[in-house]
Amino acid sequence: MSNILENYNNIDDIKNMDIDDLKTFSAEIRDFLIKKVSKTGGHLASNLGVVELTLALYKAFDFEEDRLIWDVGHQAYVHKILTGRKNDFDSLRQYGGISGFPKRAESKLDRFETGHSSTSISAALGMARARDIKGLDYEVVSVIGDGALTGGMALEALNDVGYRKTKLIIILNDNQMSISKNVGGLSTYLSKFRVDPKYNKAKDEFNKFMNKIPSLGKGVTSSIEKIKDSIKQLMLPGMLFEDMGLKYIGPIDGHNIKELVSVLSQAKLSSGPVIIHVITKKGKGYNFAERNPNKFHGVGPFDLTSGECHESKYTYSNAFGKAMVKIAEERSDLLAITAAMPDGTGLNEFAKIYKNRFFDVGIAEQHAVTLSAGFAAEGLRPVFAVYSTFLQRSYDQIIHDVCMQNLPVIFAIDRAGLVGKDGETHQGLFDISFLSHMPNMVIMAPKCSEEIEYILRFALSQNYPIAIRYPRGEDNKRVILSPSKEFKLGNWEKIMGDGKLVILAVGNMVSKAVLVSEKLSKLGINAEIYNAAFIKPIDTMLLDKLISENKIIVTIEDNVLSGGFGQEVLSYVNTASARNILNIGFRDEFVTHGSTDILYKLYGLDVEGITENIRKFYEEKINEQ
Repeated sequence: MSNILENYNNIDDIKNMDIDDLKTFSAEIRDFLIKKVSKTGGHLASNLGVVELTLALYKAFDFEEDRLIWDVGHQAYVHKILTGRKNDFDSLRQYGGISGFPKRAESKLDRFETGHSSTSISAALGMARARDIKGLDYEVVSVIGDGALTGGMALEALNDVGYRKTKLIIILNDNQMSISKNVGGLSTYLSKFRVDPKYNKAKDEFNKFMNKIPSLGKGVTSSIEKIKDSIKQLMLPGMLFEDMGLKYIGPIDGHNIKELVSVLSQAKLSSGPVIIHVITKKGKGYNFAERNPNKFHGVGPFDLTSGECHESKYTYSNAFGKAMVKIAEERSDLLAITAAMPDGTGLNEFAKIYKNRFFDVGIAEQHAVTLSAGFAAEGLRPVFAVYSTFLQRSYDQIIHDVCMQNLPVIFAIDRAGLVGKDGETHQGLFDISFLSHMPNMVIMAPKCSEEIEYILRFALSQNYPIAIRYPRGEDNKRVILSPSKEFKLGNWEKIMGDGKLVILAVGNMVSKAVLVSEKLSKLGINAEIYNAAFIKPIDTMLLDKLISENKIIVTIEDNVLSGGFGQEVLSYVNTASARNILNIGFRDEFVTHGSTDILYKLYGLDVEGITENIRKFYEEKINEQ
């Protein structure tokens, strides 16, 4: 029995494969991916959907010279297998292993690093124009999903492509999904292409007719092209892409390798921009992923035979979603907004119960923020649920449309701090830094998942912007913390202890501070711990008291130190007092992928690392006194 994958060496092998070989190869790759991702976790459904497309791209192009740019990058596993990383898949998303996204340091064929959506056309266009400026001759191919196409940046890039007519091939991978089911006008527009039998039949018959016509004079050929354009205008709703200046080809069966290779080869002959509309099935080849692509978009380790994940936790996201439903029963003005993430942010139940108060805007974080501002300006109470890493994309809108007008928009910032295996592009380590300098913005963090409900209630009782940041996953089971039910702006909560040493901890670092204090006590160091529920504004009255008592102060946060909570504390106290302050957090650098346990240890933010850091600092300060 042939085993193409086992004997596969490099991308040159694909050139020598016929269509039957490629079909066999695609089945072997699917089997390989399912088995490997079941052990490591990862983005499974999206990769299963692009197996044939990826093979066809490598059959039709020479990516040693040509450029291939993936949008988002969570569908690049097949590309990684083909480009020399097959034997590294046991280390996928593990510390020291290969990334789940394209990484330039891993391969020269990872031409551009991705992780956030809607960037590939812009990057590819820059490369194509660089090619033209330098007088070189290679193809540039961008692969973008229909979900990512809803991002404003992608539409801006399309507008630019069509205006300059730069030679570029764009593959629209249409699987009707981003992470959750796509929404919006553009998705509806694309669906008309997929399901309209009149158009597809007319397209096929017209193409057959054209192929039978022998070479004609220039004038006749021009007239036929005009007829063809007129038929398209009649058959297609708006002809969006061609009206923007791109040659449109499709829809094409994204699992038909022969047709894909033929169309891709034809596209290379075009002198201008081409968009190829490819229909694929997310999760193809694995029954559980086909039936539930949301679940298998980003999945942890799972059982191959049952499709069940090995972990079932009550997470901060679950707690947030439960709290939203509970409060919505009491308040008819409460709205929920998400950017293509109803599942990931825990809003599924809210969406089912309160359909008229739930708004999924697709991959459009900037729009989501300003939409929320519009709701707030009319007296409603919007809550925008978003991952920390994706909130970065709406920096200007938060400042200009929310904070400048002091509108009471609530930002429910999920995945704040480390997210672990998704790596640099997804770590939520910057939100405190980029939000804290915004006037009118208040930043809070629950110390346990149960506290989310009460912080939400507090936020809804105020009349200014509030960001609530909380981590991925569940509470630390080694420490039981009772939720605070009442909050006063800028007041910190004393958790435990008395001593010369004071630990000010943010969010889920409070539970670590408790564990640290237990270890310190065995070393003869007594610590008092405060929950800095308000990251901004800080508790200046408490700080004044601590400074007057000549306390040794340590801050702990899951954010970069630069611009973080610790620096807020440092900026308040005077220079003399600052000598008694130690800030503990992430260094000013991007954090690689890996398990959170390993990464916390690497940066000295595990219990042992924090303990040792504090011990050294404490003894140093005691010796100075």
